[in-house]
Amino acid sequence: MTTVAPYGRFCNHFIRDIAISLLAKKHNLRTVYCSHDLITGMGIDLFCGTTVHPRTEIITDSSYFKFYNSNKITCNLNPNNDYGYLQSKDIIDLIYNHLRTDEVKTKIIAFNPFKNRYNNNNDLYVHIRLGDVIQFSPGLVYYINAIRNVAYDNLYISTESPEHEYIQTLKKEFPEAQLIPYKEVKTIQFASTCKHIILSHGSFSAVIGYLAFYAENVYFPEFEKGKMWYGAMFFIPSWKKLSYHIRHPSQIHYFDPVPSKAPWEA
Repeated sequence: MTTVAPYGRFCNHFIRDIAISLLAKKHNLRTVYCSHDLITGMGIDLFCGTTVHPRTEIITDSSYFKFYNSNKITCNLNPNNDYGYLQSKDIIDLIYNHLRTDEVKTKIIAFNPFKNRYNNNNDLYVHIRLGDVIQFSPGLVYYINAIRNVAYDNLYISTESPEHEYIQTLKKEFPEAQLIPYKEVKTIQFASTCKHIILSHGSFSAVIGYLAFYAENVYFPEFEKGKMWYGAMFFIPSWKKLSYHIRHPSQIHYFDPVPSKAPWEA
């Protein structure tokens, strides 16, 4: 049986589970997914077939399409290795296009508790990844300049490190900002409904962008060559890469007071 183990964080699971699901559907593989309930709870189906083979082969980013493009395979698949994150550009393109098909997109929207916000706001969401990968952060200049370059009504920020000095500085720089609770699935669902989105590095940011069906602007930070720890997750043609250092015209738009019930409390 093909089994996807739970290494990495949730959005690494998300990408790997969907990649294996697409392959399993093509070859009717019986498959166990590490984040099955969370992902299907977002309205995304994960295929589980009936075929179990007597042997198992390792699958990696580089061998994925060997199996995917085969007319028939005679093995279970094991993506649980250092080269099995399944985040190469071609795999990401396959996943992104799958999530954007009408049938899949419609179901994801229907399962989103914030679905009434889709294409119905002028809000800016900012994801700031810190924690154990602070060394890869694009830094405060990136976030401050990116925020100043967007005319928005409401500004929302989320992070897994709310006490970090970056967050405290941004709250002083943008006192109108609302720091939303960091809860993996709910944060992704809320963030993906915003009209403007500023991403950090990593799979969590990337998945928000994949599901932002009606976003007018999705920004992500440039990266240093040789340090693409997140694979090719951000090579989406419509997304806009921002320099860490280039400064944009300052134009901060202040919005009305926070409503009595925050919109992410749906």
